[in-house]
This record gives sequence, C-alpha cells and structure tokens, in this order.
Amino acid sequence: MYRLMLVEDDSKLAALIQEYLSSYEFKVEIIGRGDTALDHYKATLPDIIVLDLMLPGLDGMVVCQHIREISKVPILILTAREDMFDEVSGLEQGADDYINKPIQPRILLARLRALLRRGARKLSTPNAPLSFGELEISKTDRSVRWKNETYTLSNSEFKLLLLLAESAGRVLSRDDILKSMRGIEFDGTDRSIDNSISRLRRKFNDHDSKKIKTIWGEGYLFSPSAWE
Repeated sequence: MYRLMLVEDDSKLAALIQEYLSSYEFKVEIIGRGDTALDHYKATLPDIIVLDLMLPGLDGMVVCQHIREISKVPILILTAREDMFDEVSGLEQGADDYINKPIQPRILLARLRALLRRGARKLSTPNAPLSFGELEISKTDRSVRWKNETYTLSNSEFKLLLLLAESAGRVLSRDDILKSMRGIEFDGTDRSIDNSISRLRRKFNDHDSKKIKTIWGEGYLFSPSAWE
C-alpha cells in the first residue's frame, strides 16, 4: 500500500477520491487546510501527495513550494481552472504533474501510478531511462521511443529533448538552452532553438504544442502529463 496525503478542503470530493483510491493500492489520509499540510507531511512522510490549490489557511502553491524545499516526494496538483498559469506556476513550484477538476478517477489513478513508477526509476539508477507516459528517453544508448516506436533524432535534437525532459515542468529560456547545449548566450536573434523545437514537435505530432509548450516571453516547457 502507498500512503497518500490528500490536501483538499472540499469534503465531498475528498471522500470520493479516498473511497476510489482505497479500492486500489493507496491508503489515503485527508487534510483539509493548507496551513496544517506541511506539519502533517513532516510527521507522516507519505509516499505521494495530491494537493488542491485553493485551500483555507495557506495557498496550495505555497504548500507545494515548502514541501519541495525539504523533500522530493511526488506531488500532483489539483486545479479547478483550465488556465496555463496554474499549470506553469504549479510545475515551477516543484509539482510533478497536475490534473484539472472535475476529476476523472481512472485518470487520477493512472497519473499517480505513473509518478510512482517514475520515482522508482530515479531511485534505481541515475542512468535509468526517463519515462513520461509512452515516451522513453535512454541516456545510455541515446534512443527515444514513443508509443512503442523508435524515433531517429539528430544529435542536437536528442540533446534538446533530453535537456527539456530533465527539466520537466520548468520553463527553460532560450538563453538557458543555448548555454547548456552550446555554451553561448542568446543574442536575441538566434532562431536555432526555435527551429529545433519545431522539428521535435513535427516528429512527435505535437501540432497543438501541448507536449512542448511555448511560454510567451519566457521560453519552453516540457509538459510531463502530455505524453500519455
């Protein structure tokens, strides 16, 4: 059984989630306030956290930030708004994934299992493949598989995809990417990164830019939940 801390002030929703997940491999404990969540985490050290954003006492974003400062525990954020701001902000504060309300229980279960599998891989070996849904990136043989197909990438495309994936949920500026890949700063005119992003999107059918998001005025964000 995995110990799950559910931080949710909607008692009816929390009870439904608890009832559903308890039928599987989760023991769910409900916390109804943001200002008690951090202390409860320290006292119980659950295996995974499901965290609402709009909480009494303390905002969920702040709770996420405080927990991430002391732990790498998987955190899945719940949000009632289909607003990219919530998604980006939550991921930048250290969340591993997010899901929109109203919640579909089977999707929530699948996301939680994926986060736990990903965490287990990270603990097993630093050279273990990165896995996001049906995408797998191997650092040892530099192979990329998605939906059971192997994709051929150029050296620069592989390095860019790996860099984005290793920073999943965090916005990388063009300057960040160029410094990491080529050791140079962005001069405001270099379009090589944009062109490489476009090629990756075409190869992975990311026509709506949901897998690799453009955050206007900031850079690019690899969305870990979009590769299912």
